[in-house]
Amino acid sequence: MSTPDGPDGFDSYKGDIEDVERRVAGEFDPGARALVVAVLVFVVLLSFVLPHAGGARGFDVLTGTDAAAEAGISLPSRVFAILAIVFSVGFSIVALLTRRWAIAWVALAGSAVASAMGMLAVWSRQTAAEPYPGPGIGLIIGWLAVIVLTFHWARVVWTRTAVQLAAEEERRRRAAENQGKGLLDFGDEPRDDQDGPARPGV
Repeated sequence: MSTPDGPDGFDSYKGDIEDVERRVAGEFDPGARALVVAVLVFVVLLSFVLPHAGGARGFDVLTGTDAAAEAGISLPSRVFAILAIVFSVGFSIVALLTRRWAIAWVALAGSAVASAMGMLAVWSRQTAAEPYPGPGIGLIIGWLAVIVLTFHWARVVWTRTAVQLAAEEERRRRAAENQGKGLLDFGDEPRDDQDGPARPGV
């Protein structure tokens, strides 16, 4: 019968410990920055009810309504609206709720691309032909909010500390060592009655 301190007892808990380590390594803790990210997500969402060009609001650009057609909405504006609502709003909300590192990376990457597309969208409105209006307040606010949101997601993603990286490295090292061990390796330790050669006549 094995005790909790023996090899079998430790093996019964080793899987649970490794699962906890993996879960912790895959999560992030934004701290007070979570409130800033939440406010920026709200600002990006609010920009969709404001005009992006003339009378076309952000949701008109997103869905391609008649108001967007009358304002001559170009492809960069539509792509920016899609990226902003999917990544800067959608994935950001999911990342804040789940605290998953991979989702935060997706929110960061998508928001970075949306920032570049937002610049093209503003530029395309500024160079639009005469009957078509220039960039609206909603487009400018949404673009700036996405840029700031990208910055904060980058800070959140890169806050993984050296302790977390060292813990992951230690877990990988232990896993590699355990793969090379056999079932009989635990019996290789010398017992107390085998400390020295047996004396004759005893």
